[in-house]
Amino acid sequence: MILNITEFNCKQIADSGQCFRMYEISHDHYGVPASDRFVEIIQHSPEQIEFLCTENEFETFWSAYFDLKYDYAALIESINMGTDVFLKNAVSFGYGIRILRQDPFEAMISFILSQNKNIPAIRQCVEGLCQTFGHQIATDSAGTPVYSFPTPKSLVKADMAVLRQLKAGYRDQYILNAAAAVQNGSLNLDFLLNVPAETAKKELLKIHGIGEKVANCILLFGLHQIDVYPIDVWVRRILDEIYHGNFDPAQYSGHAGIIQQYQFYYMRNGYLNKT
Repeated sequence: MILNITEFNCKQIADSGQCFRMYEISHDHYGVPASDRFVEIIQHSPEQIEFLCTENEFETFWSAYFDLKYDYAALIESINMGTDVFLKNAVSFGYGIRILRQDPFEAMISFILSQNKNIPAIRQCVEGLCQTFGHQIATDSAGTPVYSFPTPKSLVKADMAVLRQLKAGYRDQYILNAAAAVQNGSLNLDFLLNVPAETAKKELLKIHGIGEKVANCILLFGLHQIDVYPIDVWVRRILDEIYHGNFDPAQYSGHAGIIQQYQFYYMRNGYLNKT
């Protein structure tokens, strides 16, 4: 099914640092594994997107996953009316980014693994985890097998040596801790989807291996708390070098997390190439 969608760019979403399994099959043609589902997307033009799935699959899962009901155009318009030149350039550069509604468990494990790793290394580790502890859910149009993300039950049984082989490193115990907490019910991710961000954050921080930055990433990318503003090394650099300590995310209350994604993507992929 081919749809007209504005503010949607497959490459920008895949490279935005919020998900680690969306991948390019060929030019403007992407595979999107999410939990135990899979879809292929073709970007025919800036506003013409083809989803290779049934209308029912799109309406019941993928529309929400890509947050297609959020008015990104209105947000971009409000930013362009402001005086923040860096942010306006960031929005222009990354106009097609959307905050995905990822599975909370997948986001939690992925961002635990992300600690002190670059994005290619995170992708490799996450994919290895899926191939080892998930199960095959599809074969993409290029003939590549696609695997589900592991369940808490499967990860609880993971062998530490295998996790080390997958280059989880010291994060292996963190993964097991988080999976065990979900499996035994001490961490209820469904509950966290329906509580304020601060309440959810307190629960996440109880898990050994989840600190401030990882908790905020889980809140934004797994629990869709789009007002949360995670600060990693790239964002810290923005705050220090661009804003000189004078940027307050609260001025973008209600969508600060989306602002962060525009800034992060621009700093990492565009701004530094111009300077």
